[in-house]
Amino acid sequence: MSGDYQAVYDSWSADPQGFWARAAADVQWYEPWTAVLDDTQPPFYRWFQGAQLNTCYNAVDYHVENGRADQPALIYDSPVTDTIRQYTYRQLRDEVALLAGALTQKGVEKGDRVIIYMPM
Repeated sequence: MSGDYQAVYDSWSADPQGFWARAAADVQWYEPWTAVLDDTQPPFYRWFQGAQLNTCYNAVDYHVENGRADQPALIYDSPVTDTIRQYTYRQLRDEVALLAGALTQKGVEKGDRVIIYMPM
């Protein structure tokens, strides 16, 4: 997408669904969408109807697989503990895998909801 705000805005304004379809082309989908927007039951809109993706894959694994494994993915900076820690995409992927394994051992399965309570 262009860095020119007006051009981007004009593209969206002229064809909103086409605009979002082009933007979504940069996302890795497991199943493609059958419709960009289902607006048949307002105010209950459904974006990318029928599509499936894995957010973790798009946010972490994709970058490891595409040459960014050793680049910074996350910087943790706590003003409370004065802790600063940087994670590369590879390190973050490995930490996520450890947590996923622990959740699996606890019986968490696909479709289950998990909440993590942590201070802000």
